[in-house]
Amino acid sequence: MTRKTVTIKNRAGIHARPAALIAQTANRYASEIVIERDDTRINAKSIMGIITMAASYNTQLTLCAEGTDEAEAIAALESLFENKFEEE
Repeated sequence: MTRKTVTIKNRAGIHARPAALIAQTANRYASEIVIERDDTRINAKSIMGIITMAASYNTQLTLCAEGTDEAEAIAALESLFENKFEEE
């Protein structure tokens, strides 16, 4: 399993557009991918699940992937967070 802690850097936090980008990116990979926040685990391939996390600016999340392409999946998702979902 590959794990990576990321911080939400865009001021608006995770709303519909970033959630869609996360889910679309996650769905390109065969690995099982989840996002953890505190005691909550959300399927990263589910837009609605991601939105229900209500993750705001500066929130830390842990990306977890398990499967044949887990490293690539985590790298792609981490890039979205680093680039502020291309919003700023």
